[in-house]
Amino acid sequence: MSENGGNPSLSDLADLNRIVHEPARLAIMALLYVIESADFTFLINQTGLTWGNLSAHISKLEGAGYLEVEKSFKGKRPSTTLRLTTQGRKAFHDYAQRMKQLFKDVPA
Repeated sequence: MSENGGNPSLSDLADLNRIVHEPARLAIMALLYVIESADFTFLINQTGLTWGNLSAHISKLEGAGYLEVEKSFKGKRPSTTLRLTTQGRKAFHDYAQRMKQLFKDVPA
């Protein structure tokens, strides 16, 4: 909540987690929040991102400690499996709670 009697302020928006707030990363985290893990192809299909764009966002999330990336082979084909870390789950949950509160505080 903000200092102006409960109404959201610009400083409330500035305090949002920018790693999570970016729309593509938010979509990736939201998908992985509700499922245990997903492979790279599934995320491409669900998000509509290009291979390169998805890869860049995954790197950013992994660098923040929010994603765990596991590379393996299925037969002779490479496979990349992604899952949220405990820290990533907490970051997404905290972000969602913060957004709910911001919208709740918007005057009717």
